[in-house]
This record gives sequence, structure tokens and C-alpha cells, in this order.
Amino acid sequence: MAIEGARDFREGRSKTVKGLAALDRFTVRVTLTEKTMPFVSLLAIGHAKIVPRDVVSRVGDAFGLHPVGTGPFKFVRWERDKRIVLEANEAYFGGPPRLSHVIFSIFPGHRWDEAFDEFQKGRLEDTLPPSRAYRDAIQDRRWVYVRRPMISIRFYGLNTRAKPVDDRRVRLALVHAIDTQGLIQEVHEGRGTVARGILPPGTLGYNPTLRPLEYNPNRARELLAQAGYPGGRGLAPIRITASVNSEVFMREHDYIRRALAAVGVKTEFSYVTDWPAFSKALTEGRLQAFMYAWYADVPDPDNFLSKLFHSKSPRNLFSYANASVDAVLARARSETDVERRVEAYRKAEEQILNDAPLIPLLHHTYERLFQPYVRGIEVSGLGDAYLDLRRMWLENPP
Repeated sequence: MAIEGARDFREGRSKTVKGLAALDRFTVRVTLTEKTMPFVSLLAIGHAKIVPRDVVSRVGDAFGLHPVGTGPFKFVRWERDKRIVLEANEAYFGGPPRLSHVIFSIFPGHRWDEAFDEFQKGRLEDTLPPSRAYRDAIQDRRWVYVRRPMISIRFYGLNTRAKPVDDRRVRLALVHAIDTQGLIQEVHEGRGTVARGILPPGTLGYNPTLRPLEYNPNRARELLAQAGYPGGRGLAPIRITASVNSEVFMREHDYIRRALAAVGVKTEFSYVTDWPAFSKALTEGRLQAFMYAWYADVPDPDNFLSKLFHSKSPRNLFSYANASVDAVLARARSETDVERRVEAYRKAEEQILNDAPLIPLLHHTYERLFQPYVRGIEVSGLGDAYLDLRRMWLENPP
């Protein structure tokens, strides 16, 4: 984030970051290369912590396996694919937490139903609602059900340099062909909020009056014909790659396959469940279309629009480039007047949606079932990373 010398350090041209200086034991000075308003939010990012240099230097990459910090809990151990164990930090500056230990049980591969089974047996204090019998579970009075919008978006990305989705008309046709409201109801039983655009509710700049590209199969057919593919003739199958292939996503992909087939577009779904391999293919631009989700690091519109769609951003997975959008985003980043910032981000969002480098699908909702004896639950739109475990406690657990 525009810290002086950060790029040189990241690319190995310098052993230190010039823009970071410890003035004394309790003060760090950060020098930026540009005036950027999102930096104020980034100062509070959950995982941007100052860590002990001597420990990091000594253990190197193994620091992630034996982390040291100053939070309310201390790391005890990590049993890969099983659990992570923490214990209370009695010396925490804000006072010790009310819980003596926290154990994160790990269920790899979106095994939500397995976690729910353990929850029902009293072996977990909280869980995601199950994919099966979802409505019954969230309405069960035995549990505490918590739901709130998350600052996130899930979408299908389109590589704007890969044929035939390098043609804006083809991309727009794909957007018009999918009934996202129907998909969420039929496949996900209403879980999630339909994405009107890119920015989620609760984010600065969210535009409740934004008119999304409507579900309109006839318009999709018109656009395909304009692009030279009347009735889909001559159009090669669209290859969509996903990193997960759970039952619910398979149902979603079948829904999309049928929706696109109705306007003459054939699709081929493939699955790369090894995340490093999927991520590498994505960043190298080898995927024509892909399923992806983006969760905000901080609740700022820049974390979505500039991060994902500025032509120079390393997280621009769409190979999207629009000089006008770049200019508007640059102005928004340095604008100190809140109303003008909002206006600029909304303008950029509308331009991006008009270019259709993505098919917006939904904003996730934070949903959890808690045991009735769990107290002090305060959830955040930023997700579990910001769940304040220090303030939680168990009242007369069985």
C-alpha cells in the first residue's frame, strides 16, 4: 500500500523497507509514496501486525508454524487438518480473556455437515449451518442463530484477454443469461444476498439505487448474435474452473450450465482443488473463466475496486484494463471529501459493470449456530478473523 521502499523490498532489491522506521520502543513512522485515504483503514487490518524481528529472523518461514504476537491468546500447537489450540494470555494489556483455551477444529474441504454433526453431539461450541436441512437447522430453538451481511462478493470472473470472452458483448450475454436470484433460492435456499454490483452492503460507496444488469435471456441472445454467434453457433464452449467441487457447488454449476445452454452457450466445468495450483493458474492468466470469492481486508471500497480492477493491480485476475476507470480510482484514493470519494467509486463501479469482466453472484452472509450457553457473541462483517473471542465466555456448559 504505497509504502516507500516496499516494492524494492518485496522484489529483493533491498533488505529493508525505507518507509518504515522505529522512532522509539512504542512508535513506528510510515512514509508513503502517495496520499491515499484507504491507508487509514489499513492501519487496523487484522493480520498487519508488528512481530518480533529476532524471532522471525531466527526461524524464517517456520514462523507461521510457531507464531508469536501480543494478542489476548497465545499459540499452543497446530495439528494440521485437525485443530489449532490457543491458551489465554494472562499478560494481555487489555486484561486476560474470559476463556482459558480456544480450540479451532478443522474440517477440510467445506465439510459443513460433518461439523454440524459434531455440534449436535455437543463437541463444538459453534458451527456453520449444514447444507442439508438448512432451514430446519437455523429455525431450531435449541441453538443461537446469528446472521449478518459480510463485506464480500462471490462471482464468476472472465479473462478479458481470452477468446471469446475478450468480446464485451459475449461477456454481457453471459451476465444476462443467468438468473442469480433464482440460483440463490433454488441452489442455496436463500443463503446470501444477491449482488447488485461489486460493493457489498455496509461498505462506503455501496449504491442501493444501482440497477444491475437484469436477467434477460432474449437480450443475451441478441448480444451473441451481434458478436457473430447467432444461437450460439460457432461459439466454443466456455471453460469455467473452480477450486472446490462440493455437492452444493456442483448443483450451482449445473444450474449455470442449464441457464447458459438456454441461450446457446455450452460450458465445460473443471476443478483444480489444489489451491496453490489453482491460484497459480489464475494469476498467470491461464483460466478463461473462474469461480472466485473476495473478502475485504478492510471495509473500504478501494479494497474491492482498485484491488481487483485497476489495470496495474497484482490482484486484477481479469486482465481488465480501462484507462478511464484507472483515472477515477486514482482520484478516489486521494480524495479527502467523503461524498466526493463515494461519487468517484460509484462511477468506477458502474463503468466496470458495463464492461462485464465478472458475473456478480452474491454477497456472503455470516451465519453461525452457537450452543445456548455461549455468551458475549459480537460478530463483524469482516468475518471470523474479527470475532472478539476475548469478550466471549461459556455460562454453565454441560
